[in-house]
Amino acid sequence: MFITLEGPEGSGKTSKITPLGEFIRQRGYKVLTTREPGGTAIGDQVRAVLCDLAHTNMAPRAETLLFQAARAQLVEQVIRPALAAGEIVICDRYADSTLAYQGYGQGGDLVQIRDLVNYATGGLKPDLTLLFDLDVEEGLRRKQNNPVEWNRLDAYALAYHQRVRQGYLELARQEPARWVIVDAGQSPAAVQADLVRIVSDRLELN
Repeated sequence: MFITLEGPEGSGKTSKITPLGEFIRQRGYKVLTTREPGGTAIGDQVRAVLCDLAHTNMAPRAETLLFQAARAQLVEQVIRPALAAGEIVICDRYADSTLAYQGYGQGGDLVQIRDLVNYATGGLKPDLTLLFDLDVEEGLRRKQNNPVEWNRLDAYALAYHQRVRQGYLELARQEPARWVIVDAGQSPAAVQADLVRIVSDRLELN
């Protein structure tokens, strides 16, 4: 099974991937956790370029293509081999991030972007996507409280982040069988309980 975690900035998904992976691992499954952009030596170098606050002049199409380069490497080097070995893969962000951020957020052509994403992933789609939904202003406040993690995309205008959130909700509406929305405004313990319940249902752990 391939599980992805998605959501706007500051929604808390990154802090939940390790405990979620450990919960599944304790049930006897082999689990691999990874992230985008990154997860490989090449991808981490691309991530550094994408996140660098010095690169404020990066063109939207260049940004979109860089994300696809990192993603293609991650899929071929990490995700597909792990799935083929029977592992459960959990990824912090994946292809839907490009649709939400570079598509809905930046107003890119969604048809062209979907084609690029399909090429980068070789058509690999998640079995389950957990959307950590959170008020945009609250999410950005959370990120600002941790300046080490503040990056170039975080610094975009508030309206951009609002479009990203609405894009995520639209993607979830289009594929309700794959997406499950989690209220990321709850306490961390409540969010974790929701994740455990959702994943347990999908893996039939109950």
